[in-house]
Amino acid sequence: MSDDKNKNIDADLVRSLADILNDTDLTEIEVERGDLKIKVKREVTVAAAPIQYAAAPAPVAHAAAPVAAVPTAMPSDPATIVSRKGEEVKSPMVGTAYLQPSPEAPAFVKPGDKVKKGQTLLIVEAMKTMNPIQAPRDGVVSEILVGDAQPVEFGEALVLLEA
Repeated sequence: MSDDKNKNIDADLVRSLADILNDTDLTEIEVERGDLKIKVKREVTVAAAPIQYAAAPAPVAHAAAPVAAVPTAMPSDPATIVSRKGEEVKSPMVGTAYLQPSPEAPAFVKPGDKVKKGQTLLIVEAMKTMNPIQAPRDGVVSEILVGDAQPVEFGEALVLLEA
C-alpha cells in the first residue's frame, strides 16, 4: 500500500468497527468508502463442552462415571414451538437485550403483565444505542424468551404476547 493510501485510513473508523465486533456476536465487518475498503475480523474459538460426572450407581467408594450432557430445548425445536401460545415480538436487530432500564430498576414487564400497544417491553442495545422494543398491540405478556444482558439476533423471538 502506498503512503497516500495509508493517510486516508480513518483510525477512528477501524476502532469503531472493532468495538462493534466486541459488543456483538459478529465475527467480521467490511466497510467500503469509495476506493477504501476496510475489513475487520476476529477469530472465534469454540470451547469443547465440559463432561459432566455423576456418582456411579454401584456402592463403590469414590467411583465416578461420565454422564452424557442432555441438551436443552432450543427455540427452533418443534416441541417448543407447539407449546408456545401467543404472538412473538421479535428483535429488529442484532444486539444485547436488557429487561430493565438500569441494573437497579425493576423490569419493564414480567409474565402476566397487561401491556398497551407501544409500551416498552425491553430494550436492545446495538452500537451503544438503546432501542426500545414496544408492544405491537394490547395484550398480556405470556413469556419472556430472553435473559437480561443476553445477546440476541435479528428476528429472534424476545417476548410472547397473548390477547
